[in-house]
Amino acid sequence: MEPFQFKKIILASASPRRRDLLTSAGFTFQVLPADGGVETEYIPEKFASPADYVLQEARLKAENVARRFPKEDITILACDTVAVCKDEILGKPADREDAERMLRLLSDSEHDVISGLCLLNPAFPKDTHQETVVTRLKMDVLTEEMLTAYLDSGKWEGKAGAFGYQDGNDWLHVISGTESNVVGLPLERITELLKPAGGWFHF
Repeated sequence: MEPFQFKKIILASASPRRRDLLTSAGFTFQVLPADGGVETEYIPEKFASPADYVLQEARLKAENVARRFPKEDITILACDTVAVCKDEILGKPADREDAERMLRLLSDSEHDVISGLCLLNPAFPKDTHQETVVTRLKMDVLTEEMLTAYLDSGKWEGKAGAFGYQDGNDWLHVISGTESNVVGLPLERITELLKPAGGWFHF
């Protein structure tokens, strides 16, 4: 696939899954993660909803990277993704015990994966674009054997909600929305935003 010809795009993320998704869509870009300490703790009293939280996190990442390119006409893409089940935000598990708690909560339940997107151009900061993308999933009942096997695999590490849709688990099903959003980057929506004609960019 021929790469799209856009102005310089910077992916403000260290996630290999986001990098691979953007590459698979034919984009050329530079990876430049935000500095440490950008993520904040979710406090219900501080945010109107989980969607507001991921929007803030994505914007913080984009602004962090943008400070390294003052007033440059480039595009910074940042994303933050969480799973939400029974009104609880499930970020990346701290350890195996935390992962087990999350998976038990998700077992036999429907839940949402919410991504906050931020597109920021340091040359046009007032035109910063933000939005959320939601995918609805259903997880089957996890037996003790299934739960132990997945925890032993270590595939839960570094993944919101302690699971990875890309791992091919047959106990996880998309009800609505896109699979790419569950993996960590709503590629279909990003492609719409970055298309050459009628998109968000200044040309």
